[in-house]
Amino acid sequence: MKKLLSILLLLVCFGIFQFTYAQEAQNPVIPSYGGVFHADWVVEKPDPDQAYNVVIDVASGANDKTKPFYSLINVARLMNLHVMGGASKDKLNVVLAIHGGAVWSILSDEEYNKKYGVDNPHVPLFRELRNAGVKIFVCSQSMIGRDLTPDMITEEVIPATSMLTTMTTYQLKGYAALKF
Repeated sequence: MKKLLSILLLLVCFGIFQFTYAQEAQNPVIPSYGGVFHADWVVEKPDPDQAYNVVIDVASGANDKTKPFYSLINVARLMNLHVMGGASKDKLNVVLAIHGGAVWSILSDEEYNKKYGVDNPHVPLFRELRNAGVKIFVCSQSMIGRDLTPDMITEEVIPATSMLTTMTTYQLKGYAALKF
């Protein structure tokens, strides 16, 4: 009898465990990147009436040049999480300031292919971010320091004076600053 109850308990627990964690990731804003999971038990949620003005310092790259950098996928996650949590997509105002180790993500497919032997995996992500209203800037100082010229970058990205000036400009406009 004890064995039977133990087996039954294990089956019930396994069934609950599978039910709880078997949900599919959702992508309410950025369709192909940054999937998030709905958690209906949460208490603290984004305010649907709040405008979310966010400027993000994106400096982290990665060794695997065949996949988008996690720092950039995290931008998609930020947007998907806010909307899934109840914020209005129309009130998400996100600005990226790409520099440092992340600067290679901004190359055109042609230039990225010359450097890494594959098309730039960041370009489709940049397109989806731009389609969602994200402003994507790259630091001209980081470009110059790496001998990159404007004709070498994807059209999805806009050169800015610097990451420093982009961050300070948007922070003075009341944008919350994050660093990825």
